[in-house]
Amino acid sequence: MTILEQTYTLSNGVEIPKLGLGTWFIDDDKAAESVRAAIEIGYRGIDTAQAYGNERGVGEGVRTSGVARDELFVSTKLAAEIKDYDAAVAAIDESLAKLDVGYVDLMLIHAPQPWDDFRGGDYAEGNRQAWKALEAAHHAGKIRAIGVSNFLQADVENILNDGAVAPHANQILVHAGNTPSELIDYCQEKGILVQAYSPIAHGEILDNAEVKAIAEKYGVSVPQLCIRYTLQLDTVSLPKTANPEHMRSNAQVDFEISEADMDALRDLNDRNYGDSSAFPVYSGK
Repeated sequence: MTILEQTYTLSNGVEIPKLGLGTWFIDDDKAAESVRAAIEIGYRGIDTAQAYGNERGVGEGVRTSGVARDELFVSTKLAAEIKDYDAAVAAIDESLAKLDVGYVDLMLIHAPQPWDDFRGGDYAEGNRQAWKALEAAHHAGKIRAIGVSNFLQADVENILNDGAVAPHANQILVHAGNTPSELIDYCQEKGILVQAYSPIAHGEILDNAEVKAIAEKYGVSVPQLCIRYTLQLDTVSLPKTANPEHMRSNAQVDFEISEADMDALRDLNDRNYGDSSAFPVYSGK
Protein backbone atom coordinates (compact mmCIF):
# COMPACT_ATOMS: atom_id res chain seq x y z
CA MET A 1 0.00 0.00 0.00
CA THR A 2 1.50 3.33 -1.06
CA ILE A 3 1.42 6.43 1.12
CA LEU A 4 -1.34 7.85 -1.11
CA GLU A 5 -3.59 4.98 -0.02
CA GLN A 6 -2.87 5.29 3.70
CA THR A 7 -5.06 7.17 6.14
CA TYR A 8 -5.30 8.30 9.73
CA THR A 9 -8.59 8.12 11.60
CA LEU A 10 -9.89 11.28 13.26
CA SER A 11 -11.45 11.09 16.73
CA ASN A 12 -14.94 10.97 15.19
CA GLY A 13 -14.07 8.00 12.98
CA VAL A 14 -13.58 9.94 9.74
CA GLU A 15 -10.59 8.75 7.70
CA ILE A 16 -8.15 11.35 6.35
CA PRO A 17 -5.29 10.73 3.88
CA LYS A 18 -1.82 10.79 5.44
CA LEU A 19 -0.43 12.74 2.48
CA GLY A 20 -2.37 15.56 0.88
CA LEU A 21 -1.89 18.33 -1.65
CA GLY A 22 -1.49 21.87 -0.36
CA THR A 23 -2.76 24.57 -2.72
CA TRP A 24 -1.44 27.80 -1.19
CA PHE A 25 -0.18 30.13 -3.95
CA ILE A 26 -1.93 28.18 -6.71
CA ASP A 27 -4.07 30.73 -8.56
CA ASP A 28 -7.77 30.06 -8.88
CA ASP A 29 -7.55 29.72 -12.68
CA LYS A 30 -4.76 27.13 -12.33
CA ALA A 31 -6.17 25.24 -9.34
CA ALA A 32 -8.53 22.91 -11.21
CA GLU A 33 -5.73 21.66 -13.46
CA SER A 34 -3.41 21.11 -10.49
CA VAL A 35 -6.07 19.29 -8.48
CA ARG A 36 -6.98 17.04 -11.41
CA ALA A 37 -3.30 16.19 -11.94
CA ALA A 38 -2.85 15.33 -8.27
CA ILE A 39 -5.95 13.15 -8.20
CA GLU A 40 -4.85 11.35 -11.38
CA ILE A 41 -1.49 10.63 -9.70
CA GLY A 42 -3.36 9.17 -6.72
CA TYR A 43 -3.77 11.98 -4.21
CA ARG A 44 -7.05 11.84 -2.34
CA GLY A 45 -6.58 14.74 0.11
CA ILE A 46 -6.82 18.33 -1.16
CA ASP A 47 -6.27 21.29 1.17
CA THR A 48 -7.39 24.85 0.44
CA ALA A 49 -8.60 27.92 2.35
CA GLN A 50 -10.75 30.99 1.93
CA ALA A 51 -7.56 33.05 2.17
CA TYR A 52 -6.00 31.22 -0.79
CA GLY A 53 -8.65 32.60 -3.13
CA ASN A 54 -8.84 29.35 -5.08
CA GLU A 55 -11.77 27.43 -3.59
CA ARG A 56 -13.74 27.73 -6.83
CA GLY A 57 -10.88 26.24 -8.86
CA VAL A 58 -10.21 23.50 -6.32
CA GLY A 59 -13.88 22.54 -6.39
CA GLU A 60 -13.87 22.42 -10.18
CA GLY A 61 -10.83 20.15 -10.09
CA VAL A 62 -12.57 17.80 -7.66
CA ARG A 63 -15.81 17.73 -9.69
CA THR A 64 -14.06 17.09 -13.02
CA SER A 65 -11.46 14.60 -11.72
CA GLY A 66 -13.40 11.50 -12.69
CA VAL A 67 -13.04 10.16 -9.14
CA ALA A 68 -16.11 9.68 -6.94
CA ARG A 69 -16.63 12.45 -4.40
CA ASP A 70 -16.69 10.04 -1.46
CA GLU A 71 -13.18 8.86 -2.36
CA LEU A 72 -11.77 12.37 -1.95
CA PHE A 73 -11.06 14.43 1.16
CA VAL A 74 -11.50 18.18 0.71
CA SER A 75 -10.35 20.60 3.43
CA THR A 76 -10.77 24.34 3.66
CA LYS A 77 -10.32 27.05 6.27
CA LEU A 78 -12.44 29.84 7.69
CA ALA A 79 -10.67 33.17 7.19
CA ALA A 80 -8.59 34.19 10.21
CA GLU A 81 -10.28 37.58 10.36
CA ILE A 82 -13.73 36.13 11.07
CA LYS A 83 -14.34 36.11 14.82
CA ASP A 84 -18.12 36.51 14.85
CA TYR A 85 -20.80 33.81 14.77
CA ASP A 86 -23.04 35.27 12.06
CA ALA A 87 -20.11 36.22 9.84
CA ALA A 88 -18.67 32.72 10.28
CA VAL A 89 -21.99 31.09 9.34
CA ALA A 90 -22.14 33.18 6.17
CA ALA A 91 -18.50 32.47 5.28
CA ILE A 92 -18.92 28.72 5.77
CA ASP A 93 -21.88 28.70 3.41
CA GLU A 94 -19.87 30.79 0.94
CA SER A 95 -17.09 28.21 0.95
CA LEU A 96 -19.59 25.42 0.38
CA ALA A 97 -21.03 27.34 -2.56
CA LYS A 98 -17.65 28.16 -4.11
CA LEU A 99 -16.32 24.63 -3.77
CA ASP A 100 -19.64 23.17 -4.96
CA VAL A 101 -18.65 19.62 -4.03
CA GLY A 102 -21.67 18.83 -1.86
CA TYR A 103 -19.96 18.94 1.53
CA VAL A 104 -16.57 19.71 3.07
CA ASP A 105 -14.62 16.91 4.74
CA LEU A 106 -12.70 19.17 7.13
CA MET A 107 -12.94 22.88 7.88
CA LEU A 108 -10.57 24.74 10.16
CA ILE A 109 -10.35 28.16 11.77
CA HIS A 110 -7.31 29.43 9.86
CA ALA A 111 -5.64 31.18 12.80
CA PRO A 112 -6.48 32.24 16.36
CA GLN A 113 -5.86 35.89 15.46
CA PRO A 114 -6.44 37.93 12.28
CA TRP A 115 -3.30 37.96 10.14
CA ASP A 116 -2.62 41.64 10.78
CA ASP A 117 -2.48 40.90 14.52
CA PHE A 118 -1.05 37.36 14.42
CA ARG A 119 0.09 36.21 17.90
CA GLY A 120 -1.20 39.57 19.12
CA GLY A 121 -4.44 40.42 20.94
CA ASP A 122 -6.98 38.31 22.77
CA TYR A 123 -9.56 36.82 20.40
CA ALA A 124 -10.70 34.01 22.70
CA GLU A 125 -14.38 34.96 22.54
CA GLY A 126 -14.22 35.47 18.76
CA ASN A 127 -12.71 32.00 18.34
CA ARG A 128 -15.47 30.53 20.50
CA GLN A 129 -18.06 32.20 18.26
CA ALA A 130 -16.39 30.98 15.07
CA TRP A 131 -16.18 27.50 16.58
CA LYS A 132 -19.90 27.50 17.38
CA ALA A 133 -20.56 28.25 13.70
CA LEU A 134 -18.36 25.34 12.64
CA GLU A 135 -20.12 23.08 15.15
CA ALA A 136 -23.50 24.08 13.70
CA ALA A 137 -22.36 23.28 10.15
CA HIS A 138 -20.86 20.01 11.37
CA HIS A 139 -24.10 19.09 13.15
CA ALA A 140 -26.05 19.93 9.98
CA GLY A 141 -23.91 17.54 7.93
CA LYS A 142 -22.31 20.25 5.82
CA ILE A 143 -18.84 19.46 7.23
CA ARG A 144 -17.67 15.99 8.26
CA ALA A 145 -14.95 17.15 10.65
CA ILE A 146 -13.88 20.47 12.14
CA GLY A 147 -10.64 21.80 13.51
CA VAL A 148 -8.22 24.65 13.92
CA SER A 149 -4.97 25.89 12.39
CA ASN A 150 -1.99 27.72 13.86
CA PHE A 151 -3.54 27.27 17.33
CA LEU A 152 -1.16 27.12 20.29
CA GLN A 153 -2.02 25.10 23.40
CA ALA A 154 -3.86 27.97 25.12
CA ASP A 155 -5.90 28.58 21.95
CA VAL A 156 -6.84 24.89 21.76
CA GLU A 157 -7.75 24.82 25.45
CA ASN A 158 -10.10 27.78 24.88
CA ILE A 159 -12.04 25.66 22.38
CA LEU A 160 -11.89 22.47 24.46
CA ASN A 161 -13.21 24.26 27.55
CA ASP A 162 -16.14 25.89 25.77
CA GLY A 163 -17.05 23.80 22.73
CA ALA A 164 -19.45 20.92 22.43
CA VAL A 165 -17.15 19.22 19.90
CA ALA A 166 -13.40 18.91 20.41
CA PRO A 167 -11.26 19.89 17.41
CA HIS A 168 -10.54 16.93 15.19
CA ALA A 169 -7.34 18.47 13.78
CA ASN A 170 -4.83 21.27 14.26
CA GLN A 171 -2.90 22.29 11.14
CA ILE A 172 0.42 23.87 12.13
CA LEU A 173 3.84 24.69 10.73
CA VAL A 174 5.98 21.56 11.11
CA HIS A 175 9.20 20.77 9.30
CA ALA A 176 12.74 19.63 9.98
CA GLY A 177 14.17 22.73 11.61
CA ASN A 178 10.88 23.71 13.23
CA THR A 179 9.32 20.89 15.23
CA PRO A 180 6.96 22.12 17.97
CA SER A 181 7.19 18.82 19.84
CA GLU A 182 5.32 19.96 22.96
CA LEU A 183 2.37 21.22 20.93
CA ILE A 184 2.31 18.07 18.80
CA ASP A 185 2.40 15.88 21.92
CA TYR A 186 -0.34 17.94 23.56
CA CYS A 187 -2.64 17.66 20.54
CA GLN A 188 -2.02 13.94 20.17
CA GLU A 189 -2.75 13.39 23.88
CA LYS A 190 -6.08 15.18 23.35
CA GLY A 191 -6.93 13.06 20.31
CA ILE A 192 -6.39 15.97 17.93
CA LEU A 193 -4.64 14.99 14.70
CA VAL A 194 -1.80 17.32 13.72
CA GLN A 195 -1.48 18.36 10.08
CA ALA A 196 1.93 19.61 9.00
CA TYR A 197 1.88 22.45 6.52
CA SER A 198 5.04 23.64 4.75
CA PRO A 199 6.82 20.32 5.48
CA ILE A 200 9.60 21.48 3.13
CA ALA A 201 9.84 24.87 4.92
CA HIS A 202 8.44 26.70 1.89
CA GLY A 203 11.47 25.42 -0.05
CA GLU A 204 14.09 27.09 2.12
CA ILE A 205 15.23 23.80 3.70
CA LEU A 206 16.57 22.60 0.34
CA ASP A 207 19.93 24.28 1.02
CA ASN A 208 20.44 22.97 4.56
CA ALA A 209 23.68 20.96 4.53
CA GLU A 210 22.73 18.69 7.43
CA VAL A 211 19.39 17.79 5.88
CA LYS A 212 21.01 17.21 2.49
CA ALA A 213 23.52 14.83 4.06
CA ILE A 214 20.79 12.78 5.73
CA ALA A 215 18.78 12.66 2.49
CA GLU A 216 21.84 11.41 0.59
CA LYS A 217 22.27 8.62 3.14
CA TYR A 218 18.82 7.28 2.18
CA GLY A 219 19.21 7.96 -1.52
CA VAL A 220 16.24 10.34 -1.53
CA SER A 221 15.67 14.02 -2.24
CA VAL A 222 15.48 16.64 0.51
CA PRO A 223 11.71 17.10 -0.07
CA GLN A 224 11.17 13.33 0.19
CA LEU A 225 13.15 13.20 3.44
CA CYS A 226 11.22 16.16 4.87
CA ILE A 227 7.83 14.70 3.94
CA ARG A 228 8.80 11.31 5.39
CA TYR A 229 9.95 13.08 8.57
CA THR A 230 6.56 14.67 9.15
CA LEU A 231 4.80 11.38 8.43
CA GLN A 232 6.95 9.60 11.02
CA LEU A 233 5.87 12.25 13.52
CA ASP A 234 2.36 10.81 12.94
CA THR A 235 1.17 14.00 11.28
CA VAL A 236 -0.60 14.58 7.97
CA SER A 237 1.92 15.98 5.49
CA LEU A 238 0.69 18.73 3.16
CA PRO A 239 3.39 19.71 0.66
CA LYS A 240 2.30 22.44 -1.74
CA THR A 241 3.06 22.15 -5.44
CA ALA A 242 1.42 22.72 -8.80
CA ASN A 243 4.05 20.62 -10.59
CA PRO A 244 2.89 17.06 -11.40
CA GLU A 245 6.48 15.75 -11.34
CA HIS A 246 6.92 17.13 -7.85
CA MET A 247 3.57 15.62 -6.84
CA ARG A 248 4.83 12.20 -7.96
CA SER A 249 8.19 12.61 -6.29
CA ASN A 250 6.62 13.84 -3.05
CA ALA A 251 4.62 10.61 -2.84
CA GLN A 252 7.68 8.38 -3.24
CA VAL A 253 8.45 8.16 0.46
CA ASP A 254 8.42 4.41 1.05
CA PHE A 255 11.47 4.35 3.31
CA GLU A 256 12.09 4.55 7.04
CA ILE A 257 14.14 7.22 8.79
CA SER A 258 16.14 5.79 11.70
CA GLU A 259 15.47 6.90 15.26
CA ALA A 260 18.85 8.61 15.39
CA ASP A 261 18.16 10.60 12.24
CA MET A 262 14.65 11.43 13.41
CA ASP A 263 16.20 12.85 16.58
CA ALA A 264 18.71 14.86 14.55
CA LEU A 265 15.96 16.31 12.37
CA ARG A 266 13.75 16.98 15.39
CA ASP A 267 16.57 18.85 17.15
CA LEU A 268 17.49 20.88 14.08
CA ASN A 269 16.81 24.61 14.37
CA ASP A 270 16.42 26.21 10.94
CA ARG A 271 13.76 28.87 10.63
CA ASN A 272 15.26 30.86 7.79
CA TYR A 273 12.39 31.43 5.38
CA GLY A 274 14.08 33.99 3.12
CA ASP A 275 11.64 36.28 1.35
CA SER A 276 8.75 34.25 2.79
CA SER A 277 9.56 35.59 6.27
CA ALA A 278 7.12 38.39 5.50
CA PHE A 279 4.23 35.95 6.04
CA PRO A 280 2.92 35.82 9.64
CA VAL A 281 3.01 32.01 9.74
CA TYR A 282 6.79 32.14 9.30
CA SER A 283 7.65 35.32 11.21
CA GLY A 284 5.25 34.62 14.10
CA LYS A 285 3.80 38.10 13.87
